[in-house]
Amino acid sequence: MTPSAPKAPPLYPKSHLLAASGVAALLSLALLVFPSREVEAKKTYLNLDLESSTEQLLQEKDDLRPEQILGNQDNSPFSGSLNLTEPQKSANQSVDQQDSLTTTEPPSDPLLKTVTVGNGDTLSTVFSRVGLTASDLHEALGANKEAKQFSRLKIGQVLDFKLTPEGKLDTLSSKLSDLESISLSKNDSGYSFKRDRVKPEVRTSYAHGVIKSSLFLSAKRAGLSHSLTMDLANVFGYDIDFALDIREGDEFEVIYEEHVVNGKQVGNGDILAARFTNRGKPYTAVRYTSKQGATSYYNADGNSMRKAFIRTPVDFARISSRFSVGRKHPILNKIRAHKGVDYAAPRGTPIKAAGDGKIIVAGRRGGYGNAVIIQHGSSYRTLYGHMQGFAKGIRTGGTVKQGQVIGYIGTTGLSTGPHLHYEFQVNGVHVDPLSQKLPMADPIAKTEKQRFMQLSKPLMARMDQEKATLLALDKR
Repeated sequence: MTPSAPKAPPLYPKSHLLAASGVAALLSLALLVFPSREVEAKKTYLNLDLESSTEQLLQEKDDLRPEQILGNQDNSPFSGSLNLTEPQKSANQSVDQQDSLTTTEPPSDPLLKTVTVGNGDTLSTVFSRVGLTASDLHEALGANKEAKQFSRLKIGQVLDFKLTPEGKLDTLSSKLSDLESISLSKNDSGYSFKRDRVKPEVRTSYAHGVIKSSLFLSAKRAGLSHSLTMDLANVFGYDIDFALDIREGDEFEVIYEEHVVNGKQVGNGDILAARFTNRGKPYTAVRYTSKQGATSYYNADGNSMRKAFIRTPVDFARISSRFSVGRKHPILNKIRAHKGVDYAAPRGTPIKAAGDGKIIVAGRRGGYGNAVIIQHGSSYRTLYGHMQGFAKGIRTGGTVKQGQVIGYIGTTGLSTGPHLHYEFQVNGVHVDPLSQKLPMADPIAKTEKQRFMQLSKPLMARMDQEKATLLALDKR
């Protein structure tokens, strides 16, 4: 009898097979206990939702009757088995609905179009962009003279169009500023033009600053606009030379009008009162309108701020050459008296008349180039040389008012760079305009002195109080 073949030994030891079985069992258990990331995310969401619902129900438990909590399973808020599928479906539906509400926009009206004016745009190109023709434009602007305001476009200006179902212009409107808007509306005879102006609320505000480098920078830090800063310089321009006299540490205070629409500042009005301390000497100014309607600035005691001449005919220029009888001329290269003051400033800077007077010369004047000479009464005469050009209306034989722009800084004649050469004569003799004592204007009328002081004293007191408050805050 043939002996049976011996059994092949197992491929793996029994201990290894038992270990593998144990690992497989553990993996299966882990898969059952720990869900995948997707399932776990859903489970976490549901748990949070259920916990929130549970907390709400627990908070409401005190309001439930005992039979609702313990007795009647149907009425119990915790009765029955928890259905995880339904809450998940409800939650998903809520999220989907919310997404649809936030992302879906109502269809826009095809008859309403808005255009923002860009660089190079004209009213013709804007009309074309919304589908209107040149004849539509001509018809709209031909409505009346004021309608041509729409043709003076500015970059960034917004125009709102409403078209008719036939594609013609129905209305056109544009907001020119926070205070003004214009519109055109179709009517039976063509188009009617309308201008709407908002009357702002007028408030008074206070600003204080100390000069560290320049008046403009200090005023900007104090919240003053460029125009208010210029007004401030003009108010004190009779006593302070802002090209020469300003020093670090000089101080200013201003009470001014502020224009407000719907709580938003949209502009400024007049300076009502101001105080400027220059080199330790205080100067005050109060705006006053007389019973006859004339408005001017006076100091706190009622003396006129206005004098017969302003100190400098150019705002914030740099003095490049002073009055001298022994200066060496930079072009002629020889000693020659410099009978005036040179103010260096960028080309095109406005030049103002120093006082009221009659123009006796407005044209070329030898080495002065383009020049203006003004006669002020019988004793005084001023000269303005090296102008780039003359302001509109400035001609020989005409008259000017103090502060009126008469020309612009240039470099005509014997000049090495853009500047104003300014001369001042008294009875035919050249004097240094920087050291000349200027004649005063009349003070406030005696009949109005009491009325003026009733305005001046409270304004000065407010500045004192505002400044004291600022100093107290700085010490904290």
